[in-house]
Amino acid sequence: MVERRFRFPKSRRLTLNAEFQRVRSEGSSARGEILTLGILKNASQSAAARAGFITSKRVGSAVSRNQIRRRLREIFRKHQHELEPGIWIVTIASARAARASYSALEDEWLRLAHRASILAP
Repeated sequence: MVERRFRFPKSRRLTLNAEFQRVRSEGSSARGEILTLGILKNASQSAAARAGFITSKRVGSAVSRNQIRRRLREIFRKHQHELEPGIWIVTIASARAARASYSALEDEWLRLAHRASILAP
């Protein structure tokens, strides 16, 4: 059995505004009811997928925005080994995400990732 590390270090996160803008301008998107995924394939030569998360003030208070970001980071962390290498993903939460459960967020994220064909075979 191959041991997989499920860590999510800062090096796997999109943090710069230029990175978010590059995904928006050069990538594609998959829109769902509570999430939108911005996807840029083959963005970098590194083998690891990278992710960024956007929760605007429309989502709710700072507490709820941070909770949603924590949930989305955990979803990405759990499923990062199922993604194609070198992909950048920006997950944008809508206002409905504040009322959604963790399982609803995970189901929506996986459905959008499958629709965008970024899950490795």
